[in-house]
Amino acid sequence: MTIHDKVSTGMTGFDQAIDMLRLGDNVVWQVDSVQDYLKVVTPFVEQAKRDQRKLVYIRFGNHERILNDDSELTVYKVDATKGFESFASEVHHIIEQEGRKTFYVFDCLTDLLESWYSDLMIGNFFKVSCPFLYELDTIAYFALIRNAHTYSTIAGIRETTQLLLDLYEVNEKMYIHPLKASERYSPTMFFPHLIKGHEAICISASSEIAELFSSINRGEERLDYWNVVFANARKALNLDLEQQNQTKRLLISLLIGNESRMSELCFQYFTLNDILTIASREIGTGYIGGKSVGMLLARKILEVDESNRFQPYLESHDSFYLGSDVFYTYIVQNGWWKLRVKQKTAEGYYQFAPELKEKLLHGKFPEKIKEQFVQVLEYFGQSPIIVRSSSLLEDNFGNAFAGKYESVFCANQGTPEERYEAFVQAIRTVYASTMNDDALTYRMNRGLFEKDEQMAILIQRVSGDHYGESFFPHIAGVGNSSNLYVWDKSIDMDAGMLRLVFGLGTRAVDRTVKDYAKIISLDAPLRRPLMAIEDEKKFSQYYVDVLSLSNNKHLTKRADEVLSNDLGVDKHLFAKVDNDTLTRIKELGYNHLHVPYILDFQCLLKETAFASLMKDMLARLSSVYEYPVDIEFTGNFKDNHSFKINLLQCRPLQTRGLGKPVQMPQKTDKANCLFSQTGNFMGGNVHLPIDYVIYVNPDAYIEQSEQGKYAVARAIGKMNTMLKDKNVMLIGPGRWGTTTPSLGVPVHFTELANMSVICEVSSNDGGLMPELSYGSHFFQDLVETGIFYAAIYDGQRDVVYHPEKILQKENLLSSILPEHAKLASTIHIAKTPSMEVFSDILTQKLVCK
Repeated sequence: MTIHDKVSTGMTGFDQAIDMLRLGDNVVWQVDSVQDYLKVVTPFVEQAKRDQRKLVYIRFGNHERILNDDSELTVYKVDATKGFESFASEVHHIIEQEGRKTFYVFDCLTDLLESWYSDLMIGNFFKVSCPFLYELDTIAYFALIRNAHTYSTIAGIRETTQLLLDLYEVNEKMYIHPLKASERYSPTMFFPHLIKGHEAICISASSEIAELFSSINRGEERLDYWNVVFANARKALNLDLEQQNQTKRLLISLLIGNESRMSELCFQYFTLNDILTIASREIGTGYIGGKSVGMLLARKILEVDESNRFQPYLESHDSFYLGSDVFYTYIVQNGWWKLRVKQKTAEGYYQFAPELKEKLLHGKFPEKIKEQFVQVLEYFGQSPIIVRSSSLLEDNFGNAFAGKYESVFCANQGTPEERYEAFVQAIRTVYASTMNDDALTYRMNRGLFEKDEQMAILIQRVSGDHYGESFFPHIAGVGNSSNLYVWDKSIDMDAGMLRLVFGLGTRAVDRTVKDYAKIISLDAPLRRPLMAIEDEKKFSQYYVDVLSLSNNKHLTKRADEVLSNDLGVDKHLFAKVDNDTLTRIKELGYNHLHVPYILDFQCLLKETAFASLMKDMLARLSSVYEYPVDIEFTGNFKDNHSFKINLLQCRPLQTRGLGKPVQMPQKTDKANCLFSQTGNFMGGNVHLPIDYVIYVNPDAYIEQSEQGKYAVARAIGKMNTMLKDKNVMLIGPGRWGTTTPSLGVPVHFTELANMSVICEVSSNDGGLMPELSYGSHFFQDLVETGIFYAAIYDGQRDVVYHPEKILQKENLLSSILPEHAKLASTIHIAKTPSMEVFSDILTQKLVCK
């Protein structure tokens, strides 16, 4: 250490006491007031000016300014109310910009409590900023109000900082007591020192020290400020309504968010006691996230409905909420904050996401949080649970994030240690899903990549019961209050629709392999959707998702096997015996293990109040939201046909409605159409010019190897980017976006997000079939991005399809994507300057000519 590495505090005697400051030092003062902090900041700043140091003041507090503007000082005003990530990132960029050997004065850190209400997050801010300041050989002054923070917060700051000092004023005398001073030592360094002029007089006599310290209030261990605020809020339950509402609005801002349509609805429907009950089930601190808020608000709207129509049918919930602050704490305490900041930049957004994702899958949680995890698992016992994403922006007006983040089922079997590890890994998996390609692109496309997207988590008991060795609800599904899949003139689109499955709802929200969910139009639930292939059995559910308790995981089983169990209710509510198959089996002399069933839900729809209840429920929620809604639910029945609905999720449905009526072309020569049909489309009324058609030839695609099929998908993704500002129609065999190449082209949704129209074409020879996946996450993506969808069942009645209209045109693949020229037999890109698509919802006519 040379003399050039040492820096004066501006107080000569104190320099002697601590052997001066060193480049890289973070200096934290525990003070009784900001005025006391000024007494040590002023000489430090004056000395820095004399030494011609670059001097920066970081201003964020509500207290009086510590330093006034002058030509030798750079002042940055940073807004703490924007939240931890925004604040910490802005300070990081300031430090990066100002560079090495800059001297800093920060406002009193305790003032951050007024914006964040969390000691934990103040500690996190210090832990991410202090090492960066140290790395750049800066010197930075910070202050904390004594006895305002938890011991664990102070312990974390002590561990991170280079100098921690107590500053006392007793009997109008100023004392400094060093508590930590890294890389320096003297026999008297850690005694209190009386500051007298330029001198620092060491107080080493026991009698003097005892007298000094006995007059100082050391305080008791404090709760985190977050807990203090909520504890004090309970006292407001005994106050008048106006005071309760003031407290309620504060708590809503802490748990749910600042002013928004959702927070106003929460203020309208939740009581103060409701909010306190929610807070009592939170792990950590911070927001509970959009999915949790949507679920809780929808339930409350239905519970307090004046008609009392819904309350008797609602299954209770006992969910927990992992606060959004835990997400940041996880990143900070594992040492990944600098990587997080790099990833949040435009240049590093995609570049650093894979590395951060991998780290998020393998981090450690703080001991206090781990203990709360144990308590949650003890509460649930061996009941299966699901760990669900609940990010700040999720399920809100404008951004649904449908299916972009993970949800993880925990069958919750095995030893306590095994159940704990599975639970914690589920949380890590949800955290890591913030770096999924689809989630990153979704945020980027909506201009959200720079916004705080903290990940809270919703922990729910799985709805259902044990049937054999499996656990599942009788039914589950998705409901939309607006039915855009209108296939005849009599359908009331405002009555809503359901996408219903037997077993776990994963098969309702995802596009399933070789399987179809039941589509129910709630104005006439027994009305069958228009199908180009009139085969009830073919377009039904063959497989059921369950939690296997013996295998301790989520499994898919054949419906016949699951239906062979005692369901505790008449299984004909959900299914009818497949008599044709049963007869054939008997005629062939086979010993069939299980009776074959067709899941048609006809008795459920005829003999129970289920459909009318769901119609009314969707209408009520949509009315309060003043917006169409999308819900997820489960249902469990008893042998008397009574039932309970568990409302798992509710969010605004990002729908564009029917659109204005379209003048359909008159006397269309079907021979000149690319396609013409009745029904099997989604996207409202359109009249859309088409600039390009990208056509995937079914025969050539089927002949491709699996690797070749993935190459086709990646080529589509590149064209999706290159033709972004054009009206492009994408036509291909089977299902777009499938994860199974044998069923269609395995593109990610982000690889077709810029298309104007996508068409799925049946290919009987290859077994490739479209799926009208209305209500699924795939559908949500289509609606949010405004993509028109059509399923073309080639060869069926009323379907005209002439792909040769495209194949006769020049294939532009080699000129647009020369690196994929070898796929020219499979992918054909044609320029189509005069092509147009017309659709009319009421007549269900669709024409492309």
